[in-house]
Amino acid sequence: MNMNPTEREELLNLFKDLRVADVRDGMDWNMLHFQGSMSPDIRPIWRTRAVGIARTARYLPYNQPIPKLSPQEYTEWVGWYYNHVCTYPWVEAIQPGDFIVIDQSNSNVGLCGSNNTLECLRRGARGLVSNGGVRDTDELILQKIPFWSRFCSQSMVQGRLQFDAQDIPVEVGGVTVYPGDVVVADGDGVVVVPRALAREVARYAHQEMSSDKASRRKMYEALGLPLDDSVL
Repeated sequence: MNMNPTEREELLNLFKDLRVADVRDGMDWNMLHFQGSMSPDIRPIWRTRAVGIARTARYLPYNQPIPKLSPQEYTEWVGWYYNHVCTYPWVEAIQPGDFIVIDQSNSNVGLCGSNNTLECLRRGARGLVSNGGVRDTDELILQKIPFWSRFCSQSMVQGRLQFDAQDIPVEVGGVTVYPGDVVVADGDGVVVVPRALAREVARYAHQEMSSDKASRRKMYEALGLPLDDSVL
């Protein structure tokens, strides 16, 4: 992904305070009415928000038979599988500020879980989204992992998924995501902003956010509600 540190920091700062709804408005103001919003079945594991720069990966269904093995042999086969078939090379490529976007071929499989998502955060990932599944969701909530997915899954990957490519355009939730796009996610879902239009989208997203805050602050005051960050 070819993005210099200055541009990365600029884009992260432009979008850091924006809600998905604000960004959706900014997209509309730029005549992108039917682009960028992932399908509503891509949901957060827990209510949180995240903003980052898209780093992509794609996995395909495993296309070989699963050998009939004893449990001991299966343990060895699983090790081989993780090292040669369902690998995670994109984890080592993570840069601070990345938002990991994974095309899992819409499979109900726990490609990510409580362990490897912690490694992603340790390397600087801001969030993750997948059109497939994620497992260990109780631990993900406990660990406050910002993850959006189609499924909460039980299964591991062996015999189910194989790594295909990274840092390529992928389709997740009906949206084609390119490395370097801006990803904003919260309780309303996930919206993806094309890198080339990010500044203009942010400009009008901030316009709409400021208008909304001012209007709601007046209602807070009329109702005697204590002011919170959403209106300040």
